[in-house]
Order: sequence, then structure tokens, then C-alpha cells
Amino acid sequence: MKLSSLPLVLLAFAASAQAQAQQPNGAGGGMAAGAADGTVNGVNPDSSVGSAAGITEDPAGLLSQSAGSQLEGTWSSKSNAVFTGPDFYDPVDELLIEPALPGISYSFTADGYWEQALYRVTGNPKNPKCPTAVLVFQHGTYEILSNQTLVMTPFRVDGRQLVSDPCKSSQSTYQRYNDTVIMQKWEVYVDPYHGRYRLDLYQFDGARLPPLYLAYKPPMMLPTMTMNPTEGASQATGVSSDESQSSTAESAATPSSAASLRKKIRRGLENRSRTPAVKKQSFDLEKLWWFGVSLIGVGATGWLVL
Repeated sequence: MKLSSLPLVLLAFAASAQAQAQQPNGAGGGMAAGAADGTVNGVNPDSSVGSAAGITEDPAGLLSQSAGSQLEGTWSSKSNAVFTGPDFYDPVDELLIEPALPGISYSFTADGYWEQALYRVTGNPKNPKCPTAVLVFQHGTYEILSNQTLVMTPFRVDGRQLVSDPCKSSQSTYQRYNDTVIMQKWEVYVDPYHGRYRLDLYQFDGARLPPLYLAYKPPMMLPTMTMNPTEGASQATGVSSDESQSSTAESAATPSSAASLRKKIRRGLENRSRTPAVKKQSFDLEKLWWFGVSLIGVGATGWLVL
């Protein structure tokens, strides 16, 4: 090689090196640099999504707290449409309010109270036009046993159920409902995909419910007391210590306060203007209508005779 051509060779080599250095990540020298330390574009392909997003294992320190504190809050399924509280059940009109989408929700206080809101739709394979829908509200007290079994005991007179089967009846059936809920075990942890606190509940037979995600803390719940007492029923329960209603809790056990509570909470099975559920009437409206028509007829006849 002639000495006069050496500068041209050096210039060509330098231009090639500069072009490789300016290539974007994922090509040429960028990819080689990434592969050298086991990452692509600075992300370890073996890492979880949560880790890649910078989500810590326990961002709020919840998992290191007591069992009651871990459960505390309102948990809702993935539809994010069903939540406990006044938007699901109206204790004044004793009315269940249908959410936009099916789902389930549970709420817990740290001192032993719980609430349940269920909206389930079951398809009919024989007739797709006839799905069955069920809404359930319950609340009461819960206990965590030594083996981590979760036992939720309802206030028996407050539970409500609304069942809709359009192929059997044009009206829904509304009734009282109570069922002790037993969860074989439960787990609270940070979901590695969504990066949110997640609650897994395993039923008495070990079957896992759909995952629940923390929506509210403190929980969104109705008063943790018997809201619709019946005559002669014991006025059990009180108000959660998380609420500033201790005076109401103290008076809730007395007959006089029960009477005032009944005045505030109107008795009635359903509000027909907001739901098609069956409602019993104290008298027959049809007979009353015909009685009025007959009175009008008698009055008209008397006016013509006179």
C-alpha cells in the first residue's frame, strides 16, 4: 500500500465507526451493547412487568400490617363497576340498584365489619334471550380464625336479594337474604401485572373468586349496624370505631332509639319507579279503580235523572 493512500483508508474507517455509533438502539452497535449485559434497550427480558414499570413489592407497606389492616378497604372485581355502599343498596327505600356491568365487591373495616355487593348474570344456553341476573347485598361482622379461614356473619334482617328471570316472569323477585360466607383462605399482595393491591378469596371448597383490587381505603360502606330492624328482633351490632358515630352506636341498643331509627328508615320492599321488582300492596289498586269508576257512573246517572 502506498503511503499516499493511507490517509484515505483512515478517513473511510473513521466514517464507518461514526455511522455505527449513530445507529438507534436495537440495530448495529446499540443491539450489541445491549446483548452484552443481557438486556435489550435497557430492559431485562427476564424481569416481570411490575419490575419493569418500577413497581415496588409493597409500595404502601400494607403487607407488613395486621390481618385486619390488610383487609381494610373496598375491593372490587375487574369490571370496576360494582362497589359496596349507597350506590348499590339504598337502605331507606330498601332498594337494590343495578350497576352498569356485573361484578362483585367486598369491603372490610380493620375492627371486624364487612359488606358484600354481588351482581351476577348467568346465560341460558337453551335460550340466549333469557339470562338470569341476581343482585345480593349483605353486611355484618367477620372473624379470622387461626388457620386464616375468614368467616363473615351477616346481620340477618338486613340482607336483600333481587332475582330477575325474564322468561319466567316480567317482574323481578325481591326478598330478604342471609348467608354466612366462609372463605377457606385469603391473600393480599401486589399484582405483578397491574401493580395494584389485589385480594384473592378462596371459597369453602377451595375455588378462587375472581381477583379483587383495592378501590377505596378507608372503605366505602353503609353504616355498620342493623339498618332495617324488625319487630322483636334484637338490636345487635353498633358502629365501627372507624366512624365518628359513637353516640348513635350507644343509643342503638335502646328501644327508644330503635323507634327513631325506624322513622328514619321507611319500611317498604321496593320502589316501583326505580325497579320492576314485585311489591306487595296493602290493598287492591284495581278494585279501588273500579270502585271509583262505579261512583262516577252512579253520579252521572243521578245527574241525568234529575
